[in-house]
This record gives sequence, structure tokens and C-alpha cells, in this order.
Amino acid sequence: MTSELDIFVGNTTLIDEDVYRLWLDGYSVSDAVALRVRSGILEQTGATAAVLQSDTMDHYRTFNMLERLLHAPPKLLHQLIFQIPPSRQALLIERYYAFDEAFVREVLGKKLSKGTKKDLDDISTKTSITLKSCRRQFDNFKRVFKVVEEMRGSLVDNIQQHFLLSDRLARDYAAIVFFANNRFETGKKKLQYLSFGDFAFCAELMIQNWTLGAVDSHVDDMDMDLDKEFLQDLKELKVLVADKDLLDLHKSLVCTALRGKLGVFSEMETNFKNLSRGLVNVAAKLTHNKDVRDLFVDLVEKFVEPCRSDHWPLNDVRLFLNQYSASVHSLDGFRHQALWDRYMGTLRGCLLRLYHD
Repeated sequence: MTSELDIFVGNTTLIDEDVYRLWLDGYSVSDAVALRVRSGILEQTGATAAVLQSDTMDHYRTFNMLERLLHAPPKLLHQLIFQIPPSRQALLIERYYAFDEAFVREVLGKKLSKGTKKDLDDISTKTSITLKSCRRQFDNFKRVFKVVEEMRGSLVDNIQQHFLLSDRLARDYAAIVFFANNRFETGKKKLQYLSFGDFAFCAELMIQNWTLGAVDSHVDDMDMDLDKEFLQDLKELKVLVADKDLLDLHKSLVCTALRGKLGVFSEMETNFKNLSRGLVNVAAKLTHNKDVRDLFVDLVEKFVEPCRSDHWPLNDVRLFLNQYSASVHSLDGFRHQALWDRYMGTLRGCLLRLYHD
């Protein structure tokens, strides 16, 4: 009696997404096996504990071998050792470079150096993210920073080209790199209510409007560095609050346009000069590195907190900022309209994102 067997031989590398997630999250093999048992996989598959242990170890060996390729994603695409379909390659890369919101908020704006890396033990304890995962995420931030810091051209495009990330993840990394390069303070207590998404939104606006690349696409590091000449020129805006006639006229124009439209009109009218001085003085101080670093602290202190204490609804904040910005074009004695628009166009967007009524 003869038996017929159909045999299929293949060399495609199998990727179990659930095990990959456990590996990325920094679990040991034994912890990963325990978590898989708890998920009910033995009952679902009929496998034994020994088989599950062997399967998990096999996947972990594969991921450990793939890791050096994930450090330079184009190498993963061009290597011949692991036969992995393109869709699976994209998944491996995207998830390897994904990060936890809680972790990035702890390191955002800090120098990506050994000094910060020494703090990872404390960050791991605080966020309940494994130390191994914290190290992977920190090393990814540092690796991307090192690769793109000297490159010409768009920060997002450079990140996508060299790390093959999705557009959204590349934009997030651009924000992380931009904040690390300019050392913006994000850790103060009064900024804790802000999410990474809030800061990333502001980073994108600043990259588009306040960097060297915003005015000259042929400049080195164009999306990394703020335009120093622009920051120096911002001192010219101080005339808006130093010249009493201009300040009074600006207030009159804004109040005339918004009368009957704001629920907090009387509060706005009373505090107009203080709010205007706050916004203009923030601009005038951006010539100093410390004041650049404290930009978000100053915006919250000088504008967000005063408006919040008077219970301004978000829509009233939007109406005020729109009119406050536009009315400057009607000030005959003011000669820096383009500079004002470049400054306030970005600041208005940031303030609306920072203001949580």
C-alpha cells in the first residue's frame, strides 16, 4: 500500500505580529511565553507549552538578527538572507520606529546624549515602559537625528528616504529632531497638560515658517535651525507696544471689530495691552537661546494662563487672535507687515493648539 504526500517547501521568513510586539516592548522570552499562555493561545491552537516556548525563542532569534538591518531600513529591502514580502518589511520598519507617547514626552526637547540616556531607568519606572523598550526608542531618536542633522533639504523627506517611514511617523520624527536641535523646554509642570501631538503640531508650523528652509531651500540644515536673521528682526515688532499711539490705535481697531462678537469682550478690552505686550515681548526676546528654549513656557504664561483665568472660550481666543493679527495691517505707522505676518501666522496656530479651554 502506497501513501501520497503533498509537500511544499518555502523559505519565506514568518513574522508573528503579536510576538514582534512583545519583543519590541522589551519582554524576555519567558515573560513573552507567559503572556502568550495568558492570551489563550494553547487552547486556540492545541500546542504544548514546550512548542510555544520553542516558537517564541525562534521568533526572538529572528528579530534579534533583523535588528541590525532595521537600524538602516534600506538594507532590509536589499538583503537576500530573509525572504520577507514588502508589506511585511514595511510593518517591521514602521513598528520598530513607533514610540510611546508617555516616553517621548519625557525626552522631548532634551539633548539626545549619554546624559539623557542615563535617565532612562527613572523614565522606565515612571512610565511603566520596560527599560529595553525605552532604550530602543531613545536610540531610534538619536539614530535618526545623527543621520539627518547635516543633510540639506526637507527634514521629513530626508527621514522618509533614509528610514522608509510613513508620512505621519516621519513628521513625528521631524518634530522630535527639531525639538532636540533647538532644545525647547517641554518638561515644566505648567506644560504637562500638553501632548506630544500639540508640540508636534507647533513644530511643523515653525519648520514651515521660522526656519532657514522657509526662505532658502539651498541652505544646509534648512529645516533644523531657526532663521537667526528672522529672530533678530523680530525686535522691530516691539514698536507695537513701545509706541503708545500705535498701541492705542491697535487696541481701538481690535475692539471696534470685535464689539458684540466676544462673550469676554470686557475682559479682552481690559487686558488687551497686557496680552499684546506679552505676545510682542516673546518675539523680541527670541534673539537669546534661553528665551528660544522657553518659548512654550512664555506663551503659556503670557497668553494661555491669563485667558484661561478669565474663562475665554476657544472660539473667542480664535476671533481675538485673527483680529489682533489682521488689524496691524491698518496701522499706518507700522512698517514691518511681512515680518509680523511670518511671526503671528505661526504663533496664532500654536496658541490655538496650546489653548485648552
